[in-house]
Amino acid sequence: MQVSAESVEGLQRRMTVEVPVEKVDQAVESRLKSLARTVRLDGFRPGKVPLKVLRQRYGQQARQEAYGELIQSTFQEAAVQENLQPAGEPRIELKEEGDSFGYTAEFEVMPEVVLSELAGASVERDVAEVSDADVDTMLEKLRKQRTTWNAVEREAREEDRVTVSFVGKIDGEAFEGGTAEDVPLVIGSGMMIDGFEQAIVGKQPGEDLSIDLKFPDDYRVEHLAGKPVTFDITVKEVHEPVLPPMDEDFARALGVAEGTLEALREEVRGNMRRELAQRLRAIVKQRVMDLLMEHHDFAVPAVMIDAEARRMKEQARQEMERNGQRSAMELPLDLFREDAERRVKLGLILAEAVKTHGLQVDEGRLRELASEHASAYESPEEVVNFYLSDRGARASLENLALEDAVVDWVLGKVDVQAKETTFDAVM
Repeated sequence: MQVSAESVEGLQRRMTVEVPVEKVDQAVESRLKSLARTVRLDGFRPGKVPLKVLRQRYGQQARQEAYGELIQSTFQEAAVQENLQPAGEPRIELKEEGDSFGYTAEFEVMPEVVLSELAGASVERDVAEVSDADVDTMLEKLRKQRTTWNAVEREAREEDRVTVSFVGKIDGEAFEGGTAEDVPLVIGSGMMIDGFEQAIVGKQPGEDLSIDLKFPDDYRVEHLAGKPVTFDITVKEVHEPVLPPMDEDFARALGVAEGTLEALREEVRGNMRRELAQRLRAIVKQRVMDLLMEHHDFAVPAVMIDAEARRMKEQARQEMERNGQRSAMELPLDLFREDAERRVKLGLILAEAVKTHGLQVDEGRLRELASEHASAYESPEEVVNFYLSDRGARASLENLALEDAVVDWVLGKVDVQAKETTFDAVM
């Protein structure tokens, strides 16, 4: 087999492969013999059709199939011979002259990734604690999540829930999507455009009002963005929020078996500390990834970027469907290319770091990651066992653990600067 390779541009390569005639003949004969076991022809028993007859009837088909097999096998062999690592499937152009067979393959190769020494680099690492005030704030949020509503005959106030009906008009005409009946609305929630909720403050059940507003310039409905609008509003009902008392029943409702406020505080504090630790780790990981991107400059195969962009597009489509957002509009692939290129490039850097420095998965870290994933389930130990025993789930954890190992490797090489911050700022 004769092979010649040349650089085209960037990571593009062109490789010409000439396959010996005898190898082509052997491949064709092999295909014919394979056909002989399954083909049925009148006058012959199955599996007993002579090769001569098969060659006359199916010779061209066998040759084309043999070409496909030869391209598949010889391409990999030729790439190894030329010390090339293809990044994706090649584009093939056949060269058939008489009995000889060859082809030209154009493809991208994997880039050479040389790890930076990260000389003089630094990473900022946030440091925070969960304070008593943070726990108090969280308990208040938990109370608000269990708010009940009591109907009142008074004017509406901030944080009340009002039931309203309204008609929106542009240039005196009601517009599509601008009319609604009996809509529950918490004043101060920001559910409506600026000025709508504020105008209801001070109004009582049964009261009507008309207000002139303007849609924001960046409003999500493009044909309404920036336009003046009039809303005719009727306040139907006003409900005031009623928060549950901070007592033993409240603690039990949140799953604290002991039912004491002290046990509730410790449970909440423990959850907040776990969330804080995960968030702090995610932040420093993101900064390390940004640092790696800044210190490594190499071309990324377009074929890998396209494949990742298509995968991200499909994920986005599935996520939209899960959220009930079906759309006939096809998301453009270019929407995902920038993030796809970053992901591919980071993946190549991480893989090189793992290989060069012999980084390995720590079993303890795997169990820790599995526990983090399982913490939201009723039977966390069962979920942990699933993650550690299922091949696909374990592989996903191993990838995360290897990323963590690379982060630790980078943090061991650079100047890590601690920055004091707060729970709220981090979360």
